[in-house]
Amino acid sequence: MDVDAYVAAHNAEWVRLEQLINSGRRLSGAEIDELVELYQRTATHLSVVRSSSPDPMLVARLSSLVARGRAAVAGARAPLWRDVSRLATVSFPAVAYRLRWWWLGNALLGNLLALALGIWVARNPEVQAAIVTPYQARELVERDFANYYTEHSAASFAFQVWINNAWVSAQALIFGILLGIPAVYVLVQNQLNLGIVGGLMFAHDKGDVFFGLILPHGLLELTAVYLAVAAGLKLGWTVVDPGPRRRGQALAEEGRAAMSVALGLVAVLLVSGLIEGFVTGWIHTTWLRIGIGVVAEAAFLAYVVVLGRRAVRRGETGDAELRPDLAPTSG
Repeated sequence: MDVDAYVAAHNAEWVRLEQLINSGRRLSGAEIDELVELYQRTATHLSVVRSSSPDPMLVARLSSLVARGRAAVAGARAPLWRDVSRLATVSFPAVAYRLRWWWLGNALLGNLLALALGIWVARNPEVQAAIVTPYQARELVERDFANYYTEHSAASFAFQVWINNAWVSAQALIFGILLGIPAVYVLVQNQLNLGIVGGLMFAHDKGDVFFGLILPHGLLELTAVYLAVAAGLKLGWTVVDPGPRRRGQALAEEGRAAMSVALGLVAVLLVSGLIEGFVTGWIHTTWLRIGIGVVAEAAFLAYVVVLGRRAVRRGETGDAELRPDLAPTSG
C-alpha cells in the first residue's frame, strides 16, 4: 500500500474528526452524526493500515484518534441535571417556537371543526337522538359530565389524566413518520369528542357548565395536543419534503426534535393533569377555576415565546446535542 497516497486520500477526514473531538462547545445533532460516521471510518482505516503498512507513526496516530473518538461517542456524558436544564430552557421551547405556525394552525382548524360540529349537534334533535338516547343525554348533562371530575380522588384522577393525555400525545408523535396521517386522526378524534359533548351540553342549556369545567385544564391540555400533532405532522412532512437536507439526515434531526417535544410535554401535561385533578372539580367558583387555567396557558405561551424565540435566534432547532464532559487527549 502507498502510505503517502492513503494519507492524502483520508487526511481531511481524520483532521475533521479531531476537530469534532476537541470542540469546546456542544455538538449539534448533525455534528453528532458526522462524528459517529467519521469515527467508524477511521476505525476501518486503522484496520487497513495495520494489516498493510508497517508505518508505526501512522498506526500510532490513528490508534490515538480512534480511542479518542470512541470516548467521545460512548464515553462520559453530561450530568443529568444539565441535560434536563437544557431541555427545559433551550430544546423544548426552541422546537415549540419553530413549529408555532403548525400548532396554531392545528388549534384554529381543530376548534373550527369542534365549533361547527357542536352547533350542528345543538341545533338538531335528530342528530342528538342518533348519538345518544334521551336518557343517556340527560345523564350526561345533569350528572356524568360534572361528576367525571370528582368521582375519584384528586391525586389518582390527576395521575390517570396525565397518563392518558401523555399517551394520546405520544401516538401523534410516534406515528408521525407515517406521513403524519395518525397525527391528523388524533387531532380529528379529539375535536369530534369535544364538539359532540359541547353540542349536547348546549342543547340542554348547560353551556356555562361545559365551559366552566373544560376551560380550566382544557386550555393547556389542548395546546399540548396541538403541539404534539404539529411535531408529528412536521415529521411526516419531512418524509415527503426533506428540503435541502438528505432525507435520512432530515428525518434524524426532526425525529430528535420530536423527542424534545415528547419530553417537554410530559411536564406540560403534568401541570394540566394537576389542574384537572385538583382545580376543575374541586374549586366551585367558576371565575377562579377559569382564571387558573388562563394563567397556566398564558405562562406556557410566554415561556415558548420568550425562551423559544431567544433560542431560535441563536440557531437552535430543538435538535439533540451532545458534548462529552471529558475527551482523552492522548491514546
